[in-house]
Amino acid sequence: MDTEEFALPMSRSANERLHAMVPGGAHTYAKGDDQYPENLAPVISHGRGAHVWDVDGNRYIEYGSGLRSVSLGHAHPRVIEAVRRELDRGSNFVRPSIVEVDAAERFLSTVPTAEMVKFAKNGSDATTAAVRLARAATGRERVAICADHPFFSVDDWFIGTTPMSAGVPAATTELTVSFPYGDLAATEELLTRYQGEVACLILEPAGHAEPSPSSQLRSSRGDPTPGYLQGLRELADRHGCVLVFDEMITGFRWSEAGAQGLYGVTPDLSTFGKALGNGFAVSALAGRRALMERGGLRHSGDRVFLLSTTHGAETHSLAAAMAVQATYAEEGVTAQLHALGERLASGVREAAAGMGVGEHVVVRGRASNLVYATLDENRQPSQEYRTLFLRRLLAGGVLAPSFVVSSALDAADIDRTVDVVAEACAVYRKALDAADPTPWMAGRPVKPVFRPLA
Repeated sequence: MDTEEFALPMSRSANERLHAMVPGGAHTYAKGDDQYPENLAPVISHGRGAHVWDVDGNRYIEYGSGLRSVSLGHAHPRVIEAVRRELDRGSNFVRPSIVEVDAAERFLSTVPTAEMVKFAKNGSDATTAAVRLARAATGRERVAICADHPFFSVDDWFIGTTPMSAGVPAATTELTVSFPYGDLAATEELLTRYQGEVACLILEPAGHAEPSPSSQLRSSRGDPTPGYLQGLRELADRHGCVLVFDEMITGFRWSEAGAQGLYGVTPDLSTFGKALGNGFAVSALAGRRALMERGGLRHSGDRVFLLSTTHGAETHSLAAAMAVQATYAEEGVTAQLHALGERLASGVREAAAGMGVGEHVVVRGRASNLVYATLDENRQPSQEYRTLFLRRLLAGGVLAPSFVVSSALDAADIDRTVDVVAEACAVYRKALDAADPTPWMAGRPVKPVFRPLA
């Protein structure tokens, strides 16, 4: 049994200070120390490229950086230079800046299926604005969300459907219904059951979640089956509801124009964020002019309070977004992400198979957006085995709540990661043979983000 301790005294102290002042000890639940093995939640000092250093001085190869937002790597020179230029010119004014004009033109040229765009600071701003706009445009109250996609917003219309629904009025939650990804028949049944009541269908156009039993989706890459998105488009049109693509994750990682650009289906509205700013706070709501203008000044109907944010058009964040889009286009970043992910996925699968755990440590998703599952001796998802696996990765200097790559990784980083995975899989095999991972966990198991009790 491996009993080696990985000491993080300064990180442990910093975590205690955080919990004393910040509810949850982090500003995003997915970054909480409950997501990591006990006493092994590093607090980050700084990052550069694909590497981060914790306050104890340990260096890690990092995956899923910034919850998928830092896809070019930390402190990317072109992005940082664009930000610095704007910081010297002022960041916020009483009237729109010329940067807003440039940023909108750049975005709409990158996502040509959109006709108008409005910027905000986080993804929930944009998705909630999309829902409000759909309700205003249709005069309907119900929202249909994809049940197979894990997160849409911090706002009540979504959070009320999760196990962390405390504080959300039941009347609000009752207005949100769900449909399974990939199943057009079930979605049509839902729209028929609530005929004339559903304002919008909102979903990630592709994703990594496991399909529901009735879903037609069977690709481990998370691609929609041929005709599925086109079928949703037809259903939305026939039932008079708004089709919303949440491109927070798929934006840039699937193509520069998101999944809609890859699969050739145009939604009414779409939301972007995460990779758009390479870590700087910027998101976007985009879509058809006839809908978007409802939140503007140049129309004759009722006005919609769409998005009005003091910091939505900070010049340095918009400059970061423009630099990101230029870098993707000029350097073929999406293709780089896919190539790096394919090398990593192949290596991890080979390492797991070589240690006899190929059916237990399972890599899934599109190459640019890899996640992994940790399965027990009965091939069921296991937080205990995830704890063991994360612990061994951390001990090897790999910080990987997922295997989502950034373009800053190089071949040496990938190869080192695969070596660490192989070492982790050797321990995993021992735990499977014992039918008990507890001796290798060294503490409580990691926990799911959405749970009703602490």
